[in-house]
Amino acid sequence: MIKELTKSVLRNPIRLGIMIYLLTREKALFKEIQNVLELTPGNLDSHLKILEKEGLIKLKKVIADRPRTLIVLTDKGIKETKRYLKLLEDLIKLQ
Repeated sequence: MIKELTKSVLRNPIRLGIMIYLLTREKALFKEIQNVLELTPGNLDSHLKILEKEGLIKLKKVIADRPRTLIVLTDKGIKETKRYLKLLEDLIKLQ
C-alpha cells in the first residue's frame, strides 16, 4: 500500500491539492487554482504539465475577455484521485 502511494504523481502535496480542488468542480481556471493554493504561475504550470502528461487533466485555452487556461479533470484523473485518497484513508485506519 505504501509503495503505491509513493509511486503516484499525487504523492506531491501540491499536485494532490490541485486534484482535490478539481474533484469538487471538474474544471477551473488557472488563476483560480493559483489563488486558492497560493502558488506562483511557474510553480503551478510545472505541476499541471506533470498531471497532463499522466492524463489526469487536460489544459484548454479559452477566450473570454482575454485568453485564459482552463484545467479540466479527466475520467482517469477522477479515478486516480479517488483511488489515491482511498489508499490514504486505508493507511490511516491501520494506525
